[in-house]
Amino acid sequence: MNPIRITALVLFAGMLGNLFVAPSASALAEAKPTPARHFKLVNATFDSVTALAIAPADDDGFHDIPLGQPLQGGLTAMTIDVPAGGCLRDLRVTFRDGRNRLFPHVDVCRSSGLRLGPQAASRSGNG
Repeated sequence: MNPIRITALVLFAGMLGNLFVAPSASALAEAKPTPARHFKLVNATFDSVTALAIAPADDDGFHDIPLGQPLQGGLTAMTIDVPAGGCLRDLRVTFRDGRNRLFPHVDVCRSSGLRLGPQAASRSGNG
């Protein structure tokens, strides 16, 4: 084969290689969608949970989580999708009679859920 043709083929192959460059690892990490975190809430109290809200830790910007229907007491459970954000979250649980219970600094990355026991329902107020 002619040296000029070989040079032309090498140059052409190099240009094609530049067109099909694999994206960098950082570009792949940015483009990869973050999977939703699932978090299980178990109600082992004697009262129904009527509302649930979540916020970044130490932030008052609570986001209501739709329950559909109250989470009955007596060992019922539901799984929620945690909104995008950091790992440490504050959870606010509201019981049937309007009492609120705040669970601060719950690590939703290391923990897969929260179990509400009778002591959770017996405390009144916001904390």
